[in-house]
Amino acid sequence: MSHTALDDALDYLEHVRQHPAWQPVPAEVRERLREPLPLDPSELTDVYREFTENVLPYPTGNIHPRFFGWVHGSGTPSGALADFLAAIMNSNVGGRDHGAVYVERQVVDWFLRLFGFPAGGSGVLTMGTSEANLIAVVVARARAMGQSVRDDGLFGVPRLVGYASSTTHGCVRRAFEVAGLGGASLRVLPADALHRTDADAVARAIETDRANGLVPFLIVGNAGTVDVGALDPLDALADVAARENVWFHVDGAFGATAILAPSVAPMLRGLERADSIAFDFHKWLHVPYDAGCVLVRDGELHRATFASTPSYLTRMPRGTAAATPWFTDYTIDLSRSFRALKVWFVVKEHGARALGAAIEANVRQAKLLGEAVDADDAFELLAPVQLNIVCFRYRAPGLPDEELDRFNDELVVALQESGTAVTSSTTVGTRRAIRVNITNHRTRDEDLTLLLDTIKKLAAGIPSR
Repeated sequence: MSHTALDDALDYLEHVRQHPAWQPVPAEVRERLREPLPLDPSELTDVYREFTENVLPYPTGNIHPRFFGWVHGSGTPSGALADFLAAIMNSNVGGRDHGAVYVERQVVDWFLRLFGFPAGGSGVLTMGTSEANLIAVVVARARAMGQSVRDDGLFGVPRLVGYASSTTHGCVRRAFEVAGLGGASLRVLPADALHRTDADAVARAIETDRANGLVPFLIVGNAGTVDVGALDPLDALADVAARENVWFHVDGAFGATAILAPSVAPMLRGLERADSIAFDFHKWLHVPYDAGCVLVRDGELHRATFASTPSYLTRMPRGTAAATPWFTDYTIDLSRSFRALKVWFVVKEHGARALGAAIEANVRQAKLLGEAVDADDAFELLAPVQLNIVCFRYRAPGLPDEELDRFNDELVVALQESGTAVTSSTTVGTRRAIRVNITNHRTRDEDLTLLLDTIKKLAAGIPSR
């Protein structure tokens, strides 16, 4: 059965271009997937058949070469193989002395070095950048308040405030909420004309808050904003953080790994000065979901923020309970999957240069698409193409802006339902945009031409009013 499933899976990947980029789950399939808890056993062959009929045909779509919606990585066969092997081992990588621990340590060390962090830095793999951002906020909070916050909480202490731009991902505000700081403690500042965080505006906001008795503790920079792919002036933000003695965190969910691309690396100058970086392997490095990471410059502070040693987790100098420190000392969970193996497989199989070349290709494709949009009177480019995201809209002459927004939203849905390609929607300034994100190693240049041609054909069939 396992051999059959593996053969089918590889065939599926080989012919993924022939499948729809996305298709809705039919009502009858949704109904089948609501069946009650099985009380009696089933043949494995029957369970597998149900999977191939009711689940496999309806993926998110991000392995398809024309999936351009949101920032989803497209995976690799070797990453899938590693996930299978990790599940066979069934390792708990919260701690103890076993092979999975050393693989994760190696992966963390690779990326500490890649991003220019010094000896003494730390890191831990996470579900994704949302969790990684939360860990970074909690460590920054511990730096500002001291380790007593673990016992005493936030009662009776001055209010901490952090700073980010309006283009920062919403999970950063959620991290403030979960950390007990409150969403209002994150100052959301206007972005500049290139959708980047304004370092001077951050400095002014810090000065105002200090004058009002508040305690600035964190600046968040973006290595690739979620809406348009903008790269913040990280060096300038690092200067402000150093001058004001506040933590500098970089949300690099997908853009941080673009340091592997020669054309992008210079634009990430200042990343090496961050106190912490959050990023995903499952985006632009094509590791299967889920695999994120947080790196922290001060490894001792990171460990002190989370570590505890109840008696049932006593560490030993030898035996299974050795290999300290444990990864649970750097995060909120003890039960942790062997995520690092798929990262290890993908990076070792392809090498950093080839992964960087794939990123470089996507950046080139985004610029190519942006130029095609700019040259076509049917479209309007809504933001400069800085990395791998292109935001534009179909003009539909004669429609007022409000109706044009609805028209473009309907175009996005019609495109998804056509199965030809998937894009997402966003708002750039005050206008609704068709958002094309290219983080797919399977995408070819001709897929971009087909995308624009299909949008035009669909637009002709959508009522203007």
